[in-house]
Amino acid sequence: MFLSVFDVFKIGVGPSSSHTMGPMTAANRFLDLIASDSWPRPQGAHVAALKASLHGSLAYTGIGHGTGRAVIIGLTGEAPDRIDPDRMDSIVEEVERTHKVAPPGHPAYHFNPKEDLIFDKKVPLSGHANGMRLSALDKDGRVLLTTIYYSIGGGFVVTDTELLALQKAKKAASSHKVPYPFASAREMLDMAARSGLTIAQMKRANEEAVMDRDALNAGLDRIWDAMSGCIDRGLKQDGRLPGGLNVRRRARSIHDQLQEEWRSNRQNPLLANDWLSVYAMAVNEENAAGGRVVTAPTNGAAGVVPATIRYYLHFHPDADQDGIRDYLLTAAAIGGIIKHNASISGAEVGCQGEVGSASAMAAAGLAAVMGGSPEQIENAAEIALEHHLGMTCDPVAGLVQVPCIERNALGAVKAVTAASLALKGDGQHFVPLDACIETMRQTGNDMSEKYKETSLGGLAVNVVEC
Repeated sequence: MFLSVFDVFKIGVGPSSSHTMGPMTAANRFLDLIASDSWPRPQGAHVAALKASLHGSLAYTGIGHGTGRAVIIGLTGEAPDRIDPDRMDSIVEEVERTHKVAPPGHPAYHFNPKEDLIFDKKVPLSGHANGMRLSALDKDGRVLLTTIYYSIGGGFVVTDTELLALQKAKKAASSHKVPYPFASAREMLDMAARSGLTIAQMKRANEEAVMDRDALNAGLDRIWDAMSGCIDRGLKQDGRLPGGLNVRRRARSIHDQLQEEWRSNRQNPLLANDWLSVYAMAVNEENAAGGRVVTAPTNGAAGVVPATIRYYLHFHPDADQDGIRDYLLTAAAIGGIIKHNASISGAEVGCQGEVGSASAMAAAGLAAVMGGSPEQIENAAEIALEHHLGMTCDPVAGLVQVPCIERNALGAVKAVTAASLALKGDGQHFVPLDACIETMRQTGNDMSEKYKETSLGGLAVNVVEC
């Protein structure tokens, strides 16, 4: 099993990897399909109009997550890793005014968001909770092409046929030609023991099987630059977040207080936790505002990994760029195992799959750069994930704000605590990471749909009712 570090960490825009980045990518893919010769285009037929319908969690929380905006922007040809967040509103306004999308390399297509973008809460699609159907029509309204896409978490998008192939591939032996194709934590530890390599070294060897070292390092540095830039932007902004809840940004104010304490040398027994929290909140406030973020492994959990890296740089005297690279490689190895054997999608397994996975990844990365053995790293990941088991995804008003922003702060604190506990031991522990991941998968399957990113239960209803 091989999942690249650049599949786990993807640069995009907020507020949601599954509900914003995924649908935007799906729209891009549909445009590419229309322009190709890989579908049975009737002779003389020309696409004149487009339609989109959102299903399951995309329909229930799509408005709060900006899913409709993402589809519109994606159908204009803009991609999540390239779009300027400051242009998004004007793009949507232009489409709403003209009822047309004109992606590069295509003719203009009719698309009236009020009529052609449907939030269908009645008809779920069977493959995944985040489903969408895109259709191309001729000038007479006849459907020429329809494709179902699923946004399966972390910005990953597959068609219905690709999803079936992916499910079959999980049951088959890995065919990827990488030197260390571990698909579980047990395999990862066995390969580390046989090779004498660290988890980061094995992950690097796998990545360098498909790209050269300079390209890998440059890519890792680009990921951290985007994460760090997101923290810095979040620490400078104030005011209210969009969406109607009037949630106030707090990261800047907290950061100013911490800076004052730092300059005055006042003792603060909660200092490390405070810095972790403010870094994570800065990222997730930026995400909630639709800013530039990195999936880690999702947008809703984007603050945990950057916060713990900045904490490492802030408090560890030996921290350096190589350490950041090893951190990201180790975290990606753990994230890949979780995604392969369970899920990182809140709509599929609840927030245990988002912030829980992020905390496990962050704990592993921090343990690695603090000199942990492979066994201690695996233990750190297990501790962090175990104490997120059962966590629901219940965003108030469908916005990635409450409880998501603070939840990232606590996920970062848990990650550091987990790494510290693991490093105090010898790596031997009672619950294997693989058992914890399987427990998360089973718990997610048993969890009521009300608590899986539909905003039909939990805080999403009780805060409003109170």
